[in-house]
Amino acid sequence: MSLLDVDNISIRFGGLRALGDFSFKLEPGDLVGLIGPNGAGKTTAFNLVTGVYSPNEGTIRLAGEEIGGLGMAAINRLGIARTFQNIRLFGPMSVLDNVAVSIERCDSDGPFRHARCLIRSVARTTGFFSARSQTVDRAMHLLETLNLAHHARRPAASLPYGDQRRLEIARALATKPRVLCLDEPAAGMNPQEKMALTELIRGIREKFDVAIWLIEHDMKLVMNLCQRLTVLDHGQIIATGTPKEIQQNPKVIEAYLGEGAVH
Repeated sequence: MSLLDVDNISIRFGGLRALGDFSFKLEPGDLVGLIGPNGAGKTTAFNLVTGVYSPNEGTIRLAGEEIGGLGMAAINRLGIARTFQNIRLFGPMSVLDNVAVSIERCDSDGPFRHARCLIRSVARTTGFFSARSQTVDRAMHLLETLNLAHHARRPAASLPYGDQRRLEIARALATKPRVLCLDEPAAGMNPQEKMALTELIRGIREKFDVAIWLIEHDMKLVMNLCQRLTVLDHGQIIATGTPKEIQQNPKVIEAYLGEGAVH
């Protein structure tokens, strides 16, 4: 049984088929890339798997459990977390609180959790302070792992762009995912930041025992980082394989890479 098994999913917006017959498998510990031209359907595939959209056809299973059509919160609780092309942080809040909020959201213990939390918060009980202390400790551990601990008290919006990207990854990891979906994590980064990101992603896979699925346009990063690649064009898969196989695939060269685009 695959960790993530996507079988022939499709979605239409009006009369337009944005993604068709998309199939994909992710095994524990995988680090796999999804590439293709702008408008190829990459983010649509992410949106279907993470619950932003529901597929018109096909099935999505996480560890054998059907998740297609569930909402984002439910899928996140089951073990899939993601980042977005456009950074979505709570800008005025501190870096620490951005991560703490994600931890508190995932630590659900039943339908009356929020009411109990409110009562503890208002009463300032021992349980409240103990839970808060544990949350802060976990959040700081994540920030240390992503080299953001020295920014813990700063507003998230004040961080440099590359650090904001890392903070978004920290927030995703706070939900304890089995699958981490990264949507263009290197966007807007300079070459040095991209090199650091490459090592960070490798380290995250090992340290957190998480499978990683990423969309990225930086072909040097993708080819150096990913074990295998899926290539989309006009909502259809045109190739799958190792980075070396993809670089030599005539369909991919014609649709996306171009001759001599990657060295």
